[in-house]
Amino acid sequence: MPQAHSVEPKRLGLVAALPEEAAGLVAELAADPATLVVQLGGRSFHVGSLEGRPCVMTLARVGKVAAATTTAAMIHHFNVDSILFTGVAGGAARQVGIGDIVIGRQTLQHDLDASPIFPRFEVPLTGLSRHATDSALTDRLAAAAQAFLDEEELRQPAQGGPSLHQGLIISGDRFVSTGAEVERLRRDLPDALAIEMEGAAVAQVCHDYGVACAIMRTISDRADDSAHVDFPAFLRDVASRYCDGVVRRFLRMG
Repeated sequence: MPQAHSVEPKRLGLVAALPEEAAGLVAELAADPATLVVQLGGRSFHVGSLEGRPCVMTLARVGKVAAATTTAAMIHHFNVDSILFTGVAGGAARQVGIGDIVIGRQTLQHDLDASPIFPRFEVPLTGLSRHATDSALTDRLAAAAQAFLDEEELRQPAQGGPSLHQGLIISGDRFVSTGAEVERLRRDLPDALAIEMEGAAVAQVCHDYGVACAIMRTISDRADDSAHVDFPAFLRDVASRYCDGVVRRFLRMG
């Protein structure tokens, strides 16, 4: 009789750029004796489960190339059917404040310019300047983020508080940290909500391979001349809490 072969389960890929952004989730996976740690491309991929969902989690490091190689490795080696990228970003739109959450519906590389051969921002030979995230996955992520804000009582009607925004996230290989740079980006991309260094690369790779992706960013600064002041403390005290709380709710919804 033919032998039965076990089918490897599809996994959710979880990616952050910096250790502080996902410290709690990585620590839980690392503490589970059932977790397999795979070293690949200079990164540690933790293959296990969170909230009962098979997953693989790693740190991409900073920048578009790092994010792209990490995403490709996840797709090729770990049988993921979707990828969730989470971390911090600078606020681009004036209505986006520190502590707010931005969910990416589209991404764009603000520093990509192959003109005059191709239009500015367009990824050469694709006809695309923007890559959409997966709508169903993103709807679930947005619901998880809103639940986190509501259930953690972070919103205080009398004082305002963190808000949820959805729309365009822009990425570039530069830490935007001056008011002049932010104003220039607002002029060129008036619908941009957040500025970071990885999301558009993740979305482009996922688009190329037909893998669903969703992107969440917690706003750590205004991406202006004060950006460097609050960043380390925000990573340590706030970003990991947001990541842990939202991702856990996201997993429970699945």
